[in-house]
Amino acid sequence: MKHVIVVGGGAAGMMAAVSAAGEGARVTLLEQNEKTGKKIFITGKGRCNLTNACEKDAFFEHMISNGKFLYSAFSKLDNRAVMSFFENAGCRLKKERGERVFPVSDHAYDVTDALGRQMEKKKVKVCLRSPVAEILTETVTAAGSGNGVMAGDRIKPRVVTGVRLTDGRVLRGDAVILATGGKSYASTGSTGDGYRFAMEAGHTIKEIRPALVPFTVLESWCMEMQGLSLKNVAVLLKSGKKRIYEGFGEMLFTHFGVSGPLILTASSYYVKKYYGMPVELHIDLKPALSVEQLDGRLLRDFEENKNRQFKNVLEGLLPAKMIPVIVKLSGIMPEKRVNEITRQERNALIECLKNLTMTVTGTRGFEEAIITQGGVSVKEINPSTMESKLVKGLYFAGEVLDLDAMTGGFNLQIAWSTGYLAGISAAAEGV
Repeated sequence: MKHVIVVGGGAAGMMAAVSAAGEGARVTLLEQNEKTGKKIFITGKGRCNLTNACEKDAFFEHMISNGKFLYSAFSKLDNRAVMSFFENAGCRLKKERGERVFPVSDHAYDVTDALGRQMEKKKVKVCLRSPVAEILTETVTAAGSGNGVMAGDRIKPRVVTGVRLTDGRVLRGDAVILATGGKSYASTGSTGDGYRFAMEAGHTIKEIRPALVPFTVLESWCMEMQGLSLKNVAVLLKSGKKRIYEGFGEMLFTHFGVSGPLILTASSYYVKKYYGMPVELHIDLKPALSVEQLDGRLLRDFEENKNRQFKNVLEGLLPAKMIPVIVKLSGIMPEKRVNEITRQERNALIECLKNLTMTVTGTRGFEEAIITQGGVSVKEINPSTMESKLVKGLYFAGEVLDLDAMTGGFNLQIAWSTGYLAGISAAAEGV
């Protein structure tokens, strides 16, 4: 019976442990925290958007980095299979707007409990408070024996022999699955150790950056709307004439800039190629109305309130918190009577409403990022097995890999799919 060691007890790690044990392997899962699934508990604002029920083609349209690499893993455990897995494990599911899938209970712990029950059923040995210090490998000689070197040694060929824990204990295994997560939300255990382990094994790490993360902006008036949430707005992110991202949905103004689902998705496209560069964010506050239709709406509102001051006639058009900002940006005097507003001034107001523009200066850090973009280069991983091409018996799963997607359950699906494939491969092909 092969012994598979899983390093990391998050979504990918638990799925890897369950699938490896399901193939008949003896599995030990090592988690440095006091419990498994800590990051799962905070996903979807504590509700856990565990996958997305869209069609396969639509799923891959939501991938941002290295979508083609995921084809094999997704074919082994796709979103429908994930839903069946959790339903069969006693976690009832429901679909919401955008095909997002949640537990019926709206509690993330139902997801972790389902995984816990499956690990217990398949006799996975879970070792909590067990941080790993290094992955152990040995160099294979021509005769097939080894001389016991650490993973940092670049002599080839090499094979995994186990792990060394921070307390000095050595655990031997036939295969090791690294499912350590990225660097976002370090409080959940995603401290970036997996990147160090991978580098010591000779792997290339694509630059890691915070992704699905709020934007910081230059304009101070943005902060005046702190706490204001807008629904059904359209955004365009641009660098000069280059369109980086266009989308429609919900956003939020904060004390440092902007956030919300629409902005988080935009951030991943920004981080991919424009990280740290100032770009323009254009917001259409009234995307359902053309310029002509909006002008007609304003003319009607102005006619009904022709003797009122400009600052007092936008209540039906904008949230109260936004009105002083739009009034200021329009250049129209707040106390000006509506019947005195010129066509040129009205056009300036329409420009504010249809093209509210701010300068994105960067993003918040890893502590506020939902995921990490970058990670272990997928060129050095076999997509059909999740095994390292450099070290026999070393597998990777989840956020530690250079794979990421938009919000909506897609990133957890990456974890489930890669974890499942790494698990069955490690159990079947371990040294």
